[in-house]
Amino acid sequence: MLRKITLNVSGLLPVPLALLLAGAAVSAEAQDADLLGDITVQATRVDKSLYKVPAAVGYVDKDDIQFGRQQLGLDESLVKVPGLFMQNRYNFAQDLRISIRGFGSRSSFGIRGIKLYVDGIPATLPDGQGGVDSIDIGSLDRIEVVRGPASSLYGTASGGVINMYTEDGPEDQPFIEARTSFGSYNFRKHQLKAGGQADRLNYLVNLSRLELDGYRDHSETENVLLNTKFRYDIDQSSDVTLTFNAVDSPEADDPGGLRRTGNAFNVDLSTPSAAQRNNLRFDAGESVKQQQLGLLYNKSIGAQHQFTLRNYYVFRDFDAKLPFGYFGGPLVPSGGIVDLQRFFVGGGGQYSYTGALSGMKNRFSVGLDIDNQMDERVNYTNIIDSNVIGPKSLDQDEDVFSWGLYMQNELALSDSLELTLGARYDEVEFDFSDRYFVDGSDDSGNITFSEISPRVGLLWSLNNALNVYGNLGTSFETPSSREFANPTAAGGFNPALKAQTAVNYELGIKGALTPRSDYELALFRIETDNELILAGQNPAGSDYYTNAGETLRHGLEASVNLQPMPGVNLSLAYTYSDFEFSRFTDGSGTSFKGNRIPGIPEHTAFAELAYYAPSGFYAIWDTQYVDKVFVDNANSDSASSYGVSNLRLGYSRYYGETEVTTFLGINNIFDKQYIGSVRVNEANSRYFEPAPERNLFAGIAVRFN
Repeated sequence: MLRKITLNVSGLLPVPLALLLAGAAVSAEAQDADLLGDITVQATRVDKSLYKVPAAVGYVDKDDIQFGRQQLGLDESLVKVPGLFMQNRYNFAQDLRISIRGFGSRSSFGIRGIKLYVDGIPATLPDGQGGVDSIDIGSLDRIEVVRGPASSLYGTASGGVINMYTEDGPEDQPFIEARTSFGSYNFRKHQLKAGGQADRLNYLVNLSRLELDGYRDHSETENVLLNTKFRYDIDQSSDVTLTFNAVDSPEADDPGGLRRTGNAFNVDLSTPSAAQRNNLRFDAGESVKQQQLGLLYNKSIGAQHQFTLRNYYVFRDFDAKLPFGYFGGPLVPSGGIVDLQRFFVGGGGQYSYTGALSGMKNRFSVGLDIDNQMDERVNYTNIIDSNVIGPKSLDQDEDVFSWGLYMQNELALSDSLELTLGARYDEVEFDFSDRYFVDGSDDSGNITFSEISPRVGLLWSLNNALNVYGNLGTSFETPSSREFANPTAAGGFNPALKAQTAVNYELGIKGALTPRSDYELALFRIETDNELILAGQNPAGSDYYTNAGETLRHGLEASVNLQPMPGVNLSLAYTYSDFEFSRFTDGSGTSFKGNRIPGIPEHTAFAELAYYAPSGFYAIWDTQYVDKVFVDNANSDSASSYGVSNLRLGYSRYYGETEVTTFLGINNIFDKQYIGSVRVNEANSRYFEPAPERNLFAGIAVRFN
């Protein structure tokens, strides 16, 4: 089986720039070559060549995602995409924290500021909160990452969009595959996958089970995940796809953050603080059960008309224990136990017309999204060192209804110049119904946000190797339901919060250097108003937020993929992030003007060198560098910079129609002690979560065709 192999190295800015300039110099030689990736993406909600999209778009394929991976988190493969910064792979109670161009770094759990889609079905709620606990890494075929504001197409998305797609069953030969892997910290993952084509029905079914004790005390996790995809070809011009996904995660413990101890440059990882021990005594963690059903219908009428309809339903049962509550003395309800029942339903459609406008090639698209999120939230007091549930501290319904209408037009001004114009109108309504009256007041209320998000993009395509683009667009992002927490009471909401808005300016260049090499470079400036920032905790213990005035982001993202010889790929990637508060004074009158936005390193780099031999042996080495990360708005402390390396080895061989693949992975091969995640503006200065020391995993996959 042919494997795509890559090396992503980036360190200093001149290195990727020099390679990009070298790529431009050989563009004439490469213009008629078959591109590596002549890759079609749906970043603009229509099929388009990766190199012809007037925006920064990253792409990873099936081999990057699955081949020889431990498959613990999306960051394993997405770390090679510049502009992304990911933390928290090893804390399943907090979820993987992903930020694009700094948006999403504030999230205390889950994913904010970024829209997530799986097979066209949103994994982000109407209030903007997303999660990855139901995403099946073991059956993903590809991931597309749109970096930069995408509100003109996707609605409330300040940072960008991550589109994930489940693999199809092979049309020529059905298969069944069993995969099992084991490793340090009692890591165990077992997977059974099958797929194929039966007449007009294409199918893919994947079932997996994960168990992991974790590196730290009280960091165990366990989950079972089922993912299915069935596509029925009605005729040559239409098809319908049904997806069903279910996750049962009875345990995901939260070990908590650590305070700094010892000298000014190290964090003592061996002695937890009293605050961190509360995570054990309050049994902090969560359990989740979720089922999702999605339907997608596609219809083409000739080469000019394309229709898409989608409908989806999500049922979620979520329980969590937080590390605070009743210690003793007079019993005051203070939360700590969360019982959440959620129903999320939505749908939409899109129509695209491809034709001519005044003799020039033109494609016009119009679409509608409608979503409704209905949460029943009840909080109880968590009693320390006890399995007894304390009195109720919050009882309210949180309903969010959103709809958006978008239009986009792509006009070929000439054979080499294309103009893209787009705009979207959104309304997002929050309705909070308070049913907890012990505090003597009804804090119910509602608030509605509406926004128009325009965008203009221009692409100059000299040839396959040289595509220059520029775009200007706006974005907006509402607070999530939990970010709306009332600062002064347990129930209700904070009516003073405003939506976060941004203006994005971007210039870029990308293309193919040779038949097996490509590159990209993007420069951007983002001006943000009313950035949402964690402000403190209310009487019930819930985090509440404030708007931070103005922030300014300047950045550069560069990557190069090269194949110096058959079977060897080399990739270079580098991200520079100069993000700061340009106007922000908190409630106590402290000004943070000129401070860096916390949670984001100024420099990041990633390197991966991979070799795949004709015999079936492969070896993949990767290295990531992360600059220091400030922990709070005051920049009072930071996690130190680090570099960490990993190695994967394996052997794949066919025995008749059966393929057997064995693999071995070594994470943190040089046993580096470093902080793998920072909890931004965390109460009690519990900012730091250490990453594991050197650890191993190994496994075998057997595929019967």
